[in-house]
This record gives sequence, structure tokens and C-alpha cells, in this order.
Amino acid sequence: MNSFAHIRAEAAGHPVARLCKLLSVSRSGYYGWLERRGQLGGARDDERLSARIRAAHRECDGAYGSRRIARRLKDDGEHVGRRRVRRLMRENSVYAVQPRRFRKTTDSEHDLGIAPNLLKQDFDVNELNRVWVSDITYIWTAEGWSYLAVVLDLCSRRVVGWAIDDHMKTDLPLKALNRALESRQPTSGLIQHSDRGSQYASHRYRKLLSDWEAIASMSGTGNCYDNAVAESFFASLKKERISHKAFATRTEAHDAVANYIDGFYNPTRYHSTLGYLSPVRYEQEQRLAQAA
Repeated sequence: MNSFAHIRAEAAGHPVARLCKLLSVSRSGYYGWLERRGQLGGARDDERLSARIRAAHRECDGAYGSRRIARRLKDDGEHVGRRRVRRLMRENSVYAVQPRRFRKTTDSEHDLGIAPNLLKQDFDVNELNRVWVSDITYIWTAEGWSYLAVVLDLCSRRVVGWAIDDHMKTDLPLKALNRALESRQPTSGLIQHSDRGSQYASHRYRKLLSDWEAIASMSGTGNCYDNAVAESFFASLKKERISHKAFATRTEAHDAVANYIDGFYNPTRYHSTLGYLSPVRYEQEQRLAQAA
């Protein structure tokens, strides 16, 4: 078997460029050999699609797996199935980044008041600014821990408020909530769900909710599923942007979070729960439907 035939036989499992380099032949020579045998069409199209897959993978900073890459290509006019995308990703060593485990940040051992669980794991909300969910996580930097608090609209899964600092005192989630309230201006009756952490049970946090005629809701004792949407967002953030990077400073961590939330997650990231629309696009569709 000559070198070109060997490359053709192994191309299903390895990148053509790598095989050509290993066997000291040029890609142009390989494709010329295929053309002379009438086998070039599919190989060239695979090369073209592979380039588009690599570009899409870079644009999302490694966040997308084959399902979302395939959806991205379809949105760009490519008629391609997920199986082919998965094969080409494997052949080109293109993989979604993998998450690491992180510890919890909830301090529920306090004497503050606990709100009833109004959410009860009902995440199907069809109206914006009716139910928000909140949580806190942490990010390691060489300067020490940074703590991130977020508020998400349960209807659109959009991050409507967030704050990051070197502590997780009440001021942190309070700042995120303030930003959400000021930017969204919800009407009375908004349900704000969180875990039982002392920050959310604090008098200042509850007073801010009361000032906006919002209703506090808290998860059951030790039940992480009650706040699964916020937990899912943190899992995506860490898998897609945090876990595979090392931050020298808290400023670097802040910038990475800002870029992820405001530059990727809210405006462009495909969300399976939203029919593979981004949160911003989903909200636009919601408003258009309501105006019709």
C-alpha cells in the first residue's frame, strides 16, 4: 500500500494533515491522487466542513459539543447532520472542554428567617420577569478566591444581574440583585428563588425584595435540585470558560466572566431548553409574539 492509499484508509480516524505530515507527503499531492481516482468530492467537502467546525469551536472557546456545532453550521446554511459533525470533530481532535468538580458555597446554618419553597422544581415559566433564580459560586485565581453571584430569569435563562468580588458576604448577591432589578424593572409579584444561604436570608436582602414587592422563595434543606437552573449555569460557565484556564489575577477572572456572560452566554450561546436559541434571541421572540 502506497502512502496515499494508507492515508485514505486511515482518514476516518485521523486528521489528513497529520497523516500527510507523518508520511512526509503533501496534502495537495494526496488530493491530486484522490482526484485521479474520482474520490475527491467527499474528501474536499470534509476538509471544508472541518475548517468551519474548527472555526466554530474557536468562536465558542471550546464550549460546544457536536450537537451545538451542528446547529451552528445549520444556522449558517450548511446541510449537515450531527453524526457527520461528530465524526469530523473526532478526526480533527476537536472536543468540548470538560468540567471539574467544585465545592458548595452555601452557609445555611444560621438563625435568620427561611422563606417557603414557592418554586418546587417547576422550571417551566412562560413569562419574563416572573421568576428569577440566584446562586453563588467561586473561581480560583493566583491572588485567591473570587466569588460570583448571579440572577437568572427562569423564562429565558438569561443572566439579568451578576457581581464578582473577593468575598461572598451579603453585599455580593445584593449587588447582583440590585443590578437585575434596575435593569429589568419587574412589576410586583416577582418570585426570587435562592438556596438557604445566610446572604439570601439576611435582613438587607429581604428588604430589597420587599421594596420591589418581590417574593422570596428558598430551596428545601440540602436539596440542590430546587435550584438546578442556577447550578446548571455555573456548570456551563466552568466547563466552557473557567476550568481549563489559570487566572493570575482576580481582574482576569472578572474579565473572563464578563466576556462569557455578556459576550457569549446571553447574546449567542445556544440553549437546548430554549429550542437552541440564545437567551437574548429567545426574549426577542417572546416580545414579538406578545406584540402580535
